[in-house]
Amino acid sequence: MDRFKAMQTFVQIAEQGSLTRAAEVLGTSLPAVVRSLAALEAHLGVRLFHRTTRRLSLTEEGRHYLPSARDVLLAADTADLALKTEAHELAGQLTITAPVLFGHMYVAPAITRFMQRHEKVRCSVRLYDRTVNLLEEGIDVGIRIGALEDSSLVAQTLGTIRRVVVASPAYLAQHGTPRHPSDLAGAPCVRGRIDAPPQWTFHQGGKTFRVTPSSRLEFNHLAPAIEACAAGMGFGTFFSYQVLQMVAQGRLKLVLEDYEPPPKPVNVIYPNARLLPARTRAFIDWMKAEFCGLRL
Repeated sequence: MDRFKAMQTFVQIAEQGSLTRAAEVLGTSLPAVVRSLAALEAHLGVRLFHRTTRRLSLTEEGRHYLPSARDVLLAADTADLALKTEAHELAGQLTITAPVLFGHMYVAPAITRFMQRHEKVRCSVRLYDRTVNLLEEGIDVGIRIGALEDSSLVAQTLGTIRRVVVASPAYLAQHGTPRHPSDLAGAPCVRGRIDAPPQWTFHQGGKTFRVTPSSRLEFNHLAPAIEACAAGMGFGTFFSYQVLQMVAQGRLKLVLEDYEPPPKPVNVIYPNARLLPARTRAFIDWMKAEFCGLRL
Protein backbone atom coordinates (compact mmCIF):
# COMPACT_ATOMS: atom_id res chain seq x y z
CA MET A 1 0.00 0.00 0.00
CA ASP A 2 1.13 3.52 -0.83
CA ARG A 3 0.35 5.14 2.55
CA PHE A 4 0.79 8.68 1.26
CA LYS A 5 -1.58 8.08 -1.65
CA ALA A 6 -4.06 6.32 0.64
CA MET A 7 -3.95 9.29 3.01
CA GLN A 8 -4.64 11.66 0.10
CA THR A 9 -7.59 9.48 -0.91
CA PHE A 10 -8.99 9.47 2.63
CA VAL A 11 -8.78 13.28 2.93
CA GLN A 12 -10.45 13.81 -0.43
CA ILE A 13 -13.30 11.42 0.45
CA ALA A 14 -13.84 13.31 3.71
CA GLU A 15 -13.75 16.72 2.00
CA GLN A 16 -15.89 15.74 -0.99
CA GLY A 17 -18.34 13.62 1.02
CA SER A 18 -18.45 11.13 -1.81
CA LEU A 19 -16.32 8.32 -3.16
CA THR A 20 -17.28 9.23 -6.71
CA ARG A 21 -16.40 12.93 -6.35
CA ALA A 22 -13.12 12.00 -4.63
CA ALA A 23 -12.24 9.80 -7.62
CA GLU A 24 -12.97 12.71 -9.98
CA VAL A 25 -10.79 15.13 -7.97
CA LEU A 26 -7.94 12.62 -7.77
CA GLY A 27 -8.22 11.75 -11.45
CA THR A 28 -8.65 8.05 -10.81
CA SER A 29 -11.37 5.42 -10.93
CA LEU A 30 -14.01 4.71 -8.29
CA PRO A 31 -12.74 1.12 -7.75
CA ALA A 32 -9.22 2.49 -7.16
CA VAL A 33 -10.55 4.87 -4.50
CA VAL A 34 -12.46 2.06 -2.81
CA ARG A 35 -9.39 -0.20 -2.80
CA SER A 36 -7.15 2.57 -1.43
CA LEU A 37 -9.58 3.35 1.40
CA ALA A 38 -9.98 -0.34 2.26
CA ALA A 39 -6.20 -0.80 2.37
CA LEU A 40 -5.77 2.20 4.69
CA GLU A 41 -8.51 0.97 7.04
CA ALA A 42 -6.92 -2.49 7.07
CA HIS A 43 -3.55 -0.95 7.86
CA LEU A 44 -4.96 1.17 10.71
CA GLY A 45 -7.24 -1.58 11.97
CA VAL A 46 -10.27 0.74 12.20
CA ARG A 47 -13.14 1.90 10.03
CA LEU A 48 -12.80 5.51 8.95
CA PHE A 49 -16.27 5.98 7.40
CA HIS A 50 -19.81 4.82 7.98
CA ARG A 51 -20.99 3.79 4.53
CA THR A 52 -24.52 3.15 3.41
CA THR A 53 -26.08 3.23 -0.03
CA ARG A 54 -27.34 6.78 0.64
CA ARG A 55 -24.81 8.33 2.99
CA LEU A 56 -21.10 8.53 3.80
CA SER A 57 -19.88 9.93 7.14
CA LEU A 58 -16.75 9.85 9.25
CA THR A 59 -16.53 7.50 12.17
CA GLU A 60 -15.17 8.82 15.48
CA GLU A 61 -11.78 7.34 14.55
CA GLY A 62 -12.00 9.00 11.15
CA ARG A 63 -12.70 12.41 12.75
CA HIS A 64 -9.62 12.00 14.96
CA TYR A 65 -7.44 10.87 12.04
CA LEU A 66 -8.49 13.58 9.57
CA PRO A 67 -6.56 16.57 11.11
CA SER A 68 -3.38 14.53 11.40
CA ALA A 69 -3.69 13.31 7.82
CA ARG A 70 -4.19 16.89 6.63
CA ASP A 71 -1.10 18.00 8.58
CA VAL A 72 1.02 15.28 6.98
CA LEU A 73 -0.14 16.21 3.48
CA LEU A 74 0.38 19.92 4.16
CA ALA A 75 3.90 19.28 5.45
CA ALA A 76 4.72 17.26 2.33
CA ASP A 77 3.33 19.97 0.05
CA THR A 78 5.30 22.63 1.94
CA ALA A 79 8.52 20.62 1.63
CA ASP A 80 7.95 20.07 -2.10
CA LEU A 81 7.25 23.74 -2.68
CA ALA A 82 10.34 24.83 -0.76
CA LEU A 83 12.56 22.47 -2.72
CA LYS A 84 11.05 23.43 -6.08
CA THR A 85 11.42 27.11 -5.25
CA GLU A 86 15.06 26.66 -4.23
CA ALA A 87 15.72 24.59 -7.35
CA HIS A 88 14.45 27.38 -9.61
CA GLU A 89 15.65 30.39 -7.64
CA LEU A 90 19.26 31.31 -6.94
CA ALA A 91 19.25 30.26 -3.31
CA GLY A 92 20.64 27.51 -1.12
CA GLN A 93 24.01 25.84 -0.50
CA LEU A 94 26.71 25.51 -3.15
CA THR A 95 29.93 23.54 -2.46
CA ILE A 96 32.90 24.11 -4.76
CA THR A 97 36.42 22.71 -4.98
CA ALA A 98 39.55 23.84 -6.84
CA PRO A 99 43.35 23.45 -6.67
CA VAL A 100 44.89 25.49 -3.86
CA LEU A 101 46.93 28.13 -5.69
CA PHE A 102 44.73 28.36 -8.78
CA GLY A 103 41.70 28.52 -6.50
CA HIS A 104 43.30 31.30 -4.48
CA MET A 105 44.40 33.34 -7.49
CA TYR A 106 41.52 32.87 -9.93
CA VAL A 107 38.58 30.83 -8.64
CA ALA A 108 38.02 32.53 -5.27
CA PRO A 109 37.74 36.06 -6.74
CA ALA A 110 35.25 34.80 -9.34
CA ILE A 111 33.21 33.10 -6.60
CA THR A 112 33.23 36.29 -4.54
CA ARG A 113 31.83 38.26 -7.47
CA PHE A 114 29.15 35.57 -7.99
CA MET A 115 28.16 35.74 -4.32
CA GLN A 116 27.93 39.53 -4.42
CA ARG A 117 25.45 39.20 -7.27
CA HIS A 118 23.33 36.46 -5.65
CA GLU A 119 22.76 37.21 -1.99
CA LYS A 120 20.58 34.17 -1.22
CA VAL A 121 23.27 31.67 -2.18
CA ARG A 122 25.52 30.18 0.52
CA CYS A 123 28.88 28.84 -0.57
CA SER A 124 31.55 26.52 0.86
CA VAL A 125 34.88 26.56 -1.02
CA ARG A 126 37.36 23.70 -0.54
CA LEU A 127 40.85 24.10 -1.99
CA TYR A 128 42.83 20.86 -2.36
CA ASP A 129 45.88 19.82 -4.36
CA ARG A 130 44.47 16.34 -4.92
CA THR A 131 41.85 14.74 -7.10
CA VAL A 132 38.55 15.17 -5.31
CA ASN A 133 35.68 12.70 -5.70
CA LEU A 134 32.71 15.03 -6.09
CA LEU A 135 30.07 12.40 -5.42
CA GLU A 136 31.70 10.89 -2.34
CA GLU A 137 32.58 14.25 -0.79
CA GLY A 138 29.27 15.98 -1.47
CA ILE A 139 30.65 18.65 -3.81
CA ASP A 140 28.47 20.34 -6.42
CA VAL A 141 31.08 21.81 -8.75
CA GLY A 142 34.83 21.38 -9.21
CA ILE A 143 37.46 23.32 -11.10
CA ARG A 144 40.09 20.88 -12.35
CA ILE A 145 43.26 21.23 -14.38
CA GLY A 146 43.84 18.37 -16.80
CA ALA A 147 41.79 15.85 -18.75
CA LEU A 148 38.69 14.42 -17.13
CA GLU A 149 39.20 10.77 -16.18
CA ASP A 150 35.89 10.02 -14.43
CA SER A 151 33.31 9.36 -17.17
CA SER A 152 30.44 9.78 -14.70
CA LEU A 153 31.17 13.51 -14.51
CA VAL A 154 30.35 16.28 -16.96
CA ALA A 155 33.15 18.67 -17.96
CA GLN A 156 33.13 21.99 -19.76
CA THR A 157 36.44 23.59 -20.72
CA LEU A 158 37.08 27.09 -19.38
CA GLY A 159 40.54 27.60 -20.86
CA THR A 160 44.04 26.17 -20.98
CA ILE A 161 47.22 26.34 -18.89
CA ARG A 162 50.81 25.69 -19.98
CA ARG A 163 53.38 23.55 -18.23
CA VAL A 164 56.61 25.57 -18.23
CA VAL A 165 60.23 25.27 -17.13
CA VAL A 166 61.84 28.16 -15.25
CA ALA A 167 65.07 29.15 -13.57
CA SER A 168 66.41 32.34 -12.05
CA PRO A 169 68.28 34.84 -14.27
CA ALA A 170 71.30 34.54 -11.95
CA TYR A 171 71.36 30.73 -12.32
CA LEU A 172 71.11 30.99 -16.11
CA ALA A 173 73.83 33.63 -16.24
CA GLN A 174 76.16 31.33 -14.32
CA HIS A 175 75.30 27.96 -15.89
CA GLY A 176 73.91 28.91 -19.29
CA THR A 177 70.45 28.71 -20.85
CA PRO A 178 69.42 25.26 -22.12
CA ARG A 179 68.72 25.05 -25.84
CA HIS A 180 67.28 21.53 -25.91
CA PRO A 181 65.56 19.34 -23.28
CA SER A 182 68.60 17.06 -23.28
CA ASP A 183 70.58 19.93 -21.75
CA LEU A 184 68.61 19.35 -18.53
CA ALA A 185 69.83 15.77 -18.11
CA GLY A 186 71.50 15.69 -14.72
CA ALA A 187 70.93 19.41 -14.14
CA PRO A 188 69.80 20.39 -10.62
CA CYS A 189 66.06 20.80 -10.24
CA VAL A 190 63.63 21.81 -7.52
CA ARG A 191 60.43 19.79 -7.08
CA GLY A 192 57.21 21.10 -5.63
CA ARG A 193 55.82 17.61 -5.08
CA ILE A 194 57.72 14.75 -3.51
CA ASP A 195 55.58 12.26 -5.46
CA ALA A 196 56.16 14.03 -8.80
CA PRO A 197 57.42 11.80 -11.67
CA PRO A 198 61.22 11.90 -11.98
CA GLN A 199 61.05 12.51 -15.73
CA TRP A 200 60.05 15.77 -17.38
CA THR A 201 58.25 15.52 -20.71
CA PHE A 202 58.75 17.81 -23.70
CA HIS A 203 57.28 17.93 -27.21
CA GLN A 204 58.27 19.31 -30.59
CA GLY A 205 57.21 18.44 -34.11
CA GLY A 206 55.35 15.35 -33.04
CA LYS A 207 58.32 14.09 -31.05
CA THR A 208 58.32 13.50 -27.30
CA PHE A 209 61.40 14.06 -25.16
CA ARG A 210 61.76 12.71 -21.64
CA VAL A 211 64.55 13.99 -19.47
CA THR A 212 65.50 13.20 -15.88
CA PRO A 213 67.06 16.19 -14.11
CA SER A 214 68.83 15.76 -10.78
CA SER A 215 66.34 16.21 -7.94
CA ARG A 216 68.46 18.35 -5.62
CA LEU A 217 65.66 19.86 -3.52
CA GLU A 218 62.12 18.61 -2.91
CA PHE A 219 59.12 20.14 -1.18
CA ASN A 220 55.60 18.89 -0.58
CA HIS A 221 54.24 22.33 -1.43
CA LEU A 222 54.63 24.54 -4.48
CA ALA A 223 55.27 27.96 -2.93
CA PRO A 224 58.66 27.16 -1.33
CA ALA A 225 59.74 25.26 -4.45
CA ILE A 226 59.07 28.32 -6.61
CA GLU A 227 60.93 30.52 -4.13
CA ALA A 228 63.89 28.12 -4.22
CA CYS A 229 64.01 28.34 -8.01
CA ALA A 230 63.98 32.12 -7.79
CA ALA A 231 66.85 31.87 -5.29
CA GLY A 232 68.98 30.06 -7.89
CA MET A 233 68.68 26.44 -6.75
CA GLY A 234 68.10 25.12 -10.26
CA PHE A 235 65.32 24.47 -12.75
CA GLY A 236 61.69 23.88 -11.90
CA THR A 237 58.63 22.84 -13.88
CA PHE A 238 55.32 24.40 -12.90
CA PHE A 239 52.02 25.46 -14.36
CA SER A 240 52.34 28.89 -15.94
CA TYR A 241 49.93 30.60 -13.55
CA GLN A 242 52.02 29.45 -10.59
CA VAL A 243 55.09 31.44 -11.71
CA LEU A 244 53.40 34.20 -13.72
CA GLN A 245 54.03 36.90 -11.12
CA MET A 246 57.71 36.04 -10.61
CA VAL A 247 58.30 35.95 -14.36
CA ALA A 248 56.70 39.39 -14.65
CA GLN A 249 58.91 40.63 -11.80
CA GLY A 250 62.04 39.28 -13.50
CA ARG A 251 62.79 36.84 -10.67
CA LEU A 252 62.29 33.83 -12.95
CA LYS A 253 62.77 33.25 -16.66
CA LEU A 254 61.00 30.79 -18.96
CA VAL A 255 63.24 28.36 -20.83
CA LEU A 256 62.64 25.75 -23.54
CA GLU A 257 59.30 27.33 -24.52
CA ASP A 258 59.48 25.71 -27.96
CA TYR A 259 59.44 22.29 -26.32
CA GLU A 260 56.52 22.73 -23.93
CA PRO A 261 53.95 19.92 -23.83
CA PRO A 262 50.44 20.68 -25.10
CA PRO A 263 48.50 23.01 -22.75
CA LYS A 264 46.24 21.32 -20.24
CA PRO A 265 42.53 22.16 -20.13
CA VAL A 266 40.94 23.92 -17.18
CA ASN A 267 37.52 22.32 -16.72
CA VAL A 268 34.46 23.06 -14.65
CA ILE A 269 33.13 19.64 -13.65
CA TYR A 270 29.90 18.47 -12.02
CA PRO A 271 28.18 15.13 -11.43
CA ASN A 272 25.20 15.32 -13.77
CA ALA A 273 23.80 17.76 -16.30
CA ARG A 274 20.18 16.80 -15.56
CA LEU A 275 18.07 18.37 -12.84
CA LEU A 276 20.76 20.77 -11.65
CA PRO A 277 19.52 23.43 -9.21
CA ALA A 278 19.34 26.92 -10.63
CA ARG A 279 22.22 28.07 -8.40
CA THR A 280 24.50 25.36 -9.81
CA ARG A 281 23.62 26.12 -13.42
CA ALA A 282 24.07 29.83 -12.79
CA PHE A 283 27.48 29.28 -11.20
CA ILE A 284 28.67 27.11 -14.11
CA ASP A 285 27.56 29.78 -16.59
CA TRP A 286 29.23 32.43 -14.44
CA MET A 287 32.57 30.61 -14.45
CA LYS A 288 32.39 30.06 -18.21
CA ALA A 289 31.92 33.81 -18.68
CA GLU A 290 34.63 34.69 -16.13
CA PHE A 291 37.23 32.38 -17.68
CA CYS A 292 36.22 32.79 -21.32
CA GLY A 293 39.34 32.49 -23.46
CA LEU A 294 41.65 31.85 -20.51
CA ARG A 295 45.17 31.20 -21.79
CA LEU A 296 47.93 31.08 -19.20
